[in-house]
Amino acid sequence: MALLSALRRTPSTLLRNPVLFVPLLVLLLLQTPQLLLRSSAPLLASLLSLAVSAVFLVAAPFVQAGFIGMADEALDGRTSLSTFVAAGKANFVQVFLVYLLLVGVNLAFGIVAFVAGVVGVVSLYPGGGTPSTPLLVAAGLVAAAIVVAYLLLVFVVQFYAQAIVVDGYDALGSVKHSYAVVRRNLASVLGYTLLVGVLGGGFGLVVGLSSVLAAPPTPTPDPFTVGLPSLGAVAVSALVAVLGTLFGGFVGVFSVSYYRALTA
Repeated sequence: MALLSALRRTPSTLLRNPVLFVPLLVLLLLQTPQLLLRSSAPLLASLLSLAVSAVFLVAAPFVQAGFIGMADEALDGRTSLSTFVAAGKANFVQVFLVYLLLVGVNLAFGIVAFVAGVVGVVSLYPGGGTPSTPLLVAAGLVAAAIVVAYLLLVFVVQFYAQAIVVDGYDALGSVKHSYAVVRRNLASVLGYTLLVGVLGGGFGLVVGLSSVLAAPPTPTPDPFTVGLPSLGAVAVSALVAVLGTLFGGFVGVFSVSYYRALTA
């Protein structure tokens, strides 16, 4: 079974190649300053967040391509950071094109969802004072349809980067190939997606609870002041970096191993 095979191979691959964690750690460390400054310098943290988001738009596809190249090599033995750089450079353009397409689709979904939300709010406060049930139901159906369509899109194109790096597809071909792989292995991919979703939810829950415990709510400081980060903020930032690196490394290698098992 592809899912069980990938689960068995992932831990040993990571133990044999701890260098796989390095690119992910560097990427997560880029977010550390804004996390540290969120409570002590909110305005500076917001500016840093915008800058990091711009960097991520370009860096994320490169890191994704490079990591997949490393994971693909590591599953057969050992890998190195030179493979990360080579795979990132060779596949950046194709991965970036699909990445931009998905960002555009997300933006379109967000706009439609926002409009549906506005319509829903308006339906609760019409001119006559009585909620418009048909309008409210219509807005709810549109919102539900948007969520389902978005989840379905993510579900069928989730292997596009693996298709580009591992099998050499171009941007458009990778989307078609990912769809074909999912369609041929629908039940297995659904189980894989649910497992990754549960792992991601667990990771998010741990980080969220740690943030609440380590950095309890404090009065919002003057946005123009700059102070030293609290010990709680430092602890949370370190936790996010460590857990994010471990989680990202496991899921990343697992995804490549699973994709290879499906397409063998």
